[in-house]
Amino acid sequence: MTKKLMKLGAFFSLPGHHAVAWRHPDAKAEHLLSFDFIKEQALTAERGKLDMIFLSDGVAAGATSKAFEQEASGGRFEPFTLLSGLAAVTKNIGLVGTVSTTYNEPFNLARQFASLDHLSYGRAGWNVVTSGGKEAASNFGLKEEPLHAQRYERAHEFVDVVKQLWDSWEDDAIVFNQEAGQYADASKVHTLNYEGKYLSVGGPLNIARPVQGHPVVVQAGSSEAGKELAARTAEVIFTAWQTLEEAQDFYRDVKGRMAKYGRNPDELKIMPGVYPIVGQTLEEAEAKRQQLLDFIPESLGVARLSRQFNIDLSGYPLDGPLPELPDISQINGIKSRFQLVKDLAERENLTIRQLYQNIAGARGHREIIGTPEQIADQLQEWFDHGAADGFNIMPPVFPTGLNDFVDYVIPELQKRGLFREEYTGTTLRENLELKRPENQFSKEIAVL
Repeated sequence: MTKKLMKLGAFFSLPGHHAVAWRHPDAKAEHLLSFDFIKEQALTAERGKLDMIFLSDGVAAGATSKAFEQEASGGRFEPFTLLSGLAAVTKNIGLVGTVSTTYNEPFNLARQFASLDHLSYGRAGWNVVTSGGKEAASNFGLKEEPLHAQRYERAHEFVDVVKQLWDSWEDDAIVFNQEAGQYADASKVHTLNYEGKYLSVGGPLNIARPVQGHPVVVQAGSSEAGKELAARTAEVIFTAWQTLEEAQDFYRDVKGRMAKYGRNPDELKIMPGVYPIVGQTLEEAEAKRQQLLDFIPESLGVARLSRQFNIDLSGYPLDGPLPELPDISQINGIKSRFQLVKDLAERENLTIRQLYQNIAGARGHREIIGTPEQIADQLQEWFDHGAADGFNIMPPVFPTGLNDFVDYVIPELQKRGLFREEYTGTTLRENLELKRPENQFSKEIAVL
């Protein structure tokens, strides 16, 4: 029996995942929109044999936020454009981009990801998210943001339609018989004529079926609606948990929902976000953490926390407790993150200052600090005890945070037999040990 190996992604967020990474001496203004710099980071991640590069995205600049001037939250590349460039300069690493189901159309998205999958020879992945916020809504002609439940209803439809579009050409639909003069077999190209509550799509797609059948579907929500969407549709989940017990509960919960959709738990890889600060000694790692904390203006810390809880905290004592927070039912944003940060504050009895310092880097994800051996110990604990199939690595600052993980932590994981030494597959799906999906139209014909 082949030993189970950890899956690892590199979450690219320049100049780093810490709220004030841009103030760190290693961060340079000229790196922010430099393809050459991002290419170097991609090649570093590939040198470490990581499974994927993961790009987040948003559809609003956040320019009305009180923290806008103090955090590097805007001015980032659109994921498709960047991943297309990276496809040309990398060979093995997966390319996962975030695209919202709220303000896009299934046909365009299916075509774009199919194109990226062909251009990268089977390394594309789609991180499925929904989009909240009034600023985002106004960018797409809406007066109010869609309700949380409506966003997820549309997302379910959206993912179904995209998968049908990817399947609308059977694998052997392109005949390319030059002698007979036949390019394609029309009987193997299928219309959808989909009519749902939110979407109406005819099809077929105007590009052949992707190399992977379907680009890998990633999902990043941990609310009830998010967990249900993931159990039904996702192949990788990017999630956030603070404790082993919370992560184990989530792992069991989501994988336990899969059977009702006819799915096997191995068809889904759960990869929580991890924010590692690596030092040659624990003291060095702690000093690195403190250096970043010292860069946080109080006003920025309070503004970020206020945004997280949808309540103005500016009038409360920084070294006092949180005031009474809104009920989660009143939150139309990221419900799971609201609850996670609230639980963290209550469990550890944190003041407002301590809480904003805690989430300034990891944003509610797990922060791990120490030597390469200590970092590996903490990753292995979750991996060995049913809390994770792998992790999405969130470097505090680029390039040093990614370099530290690749140069020091990866070799320690490899020494323990927990992570690959070479890529074993040619596609993202193969490296993640995920099966290539059958074409649903071919399957229907076979049944008939």
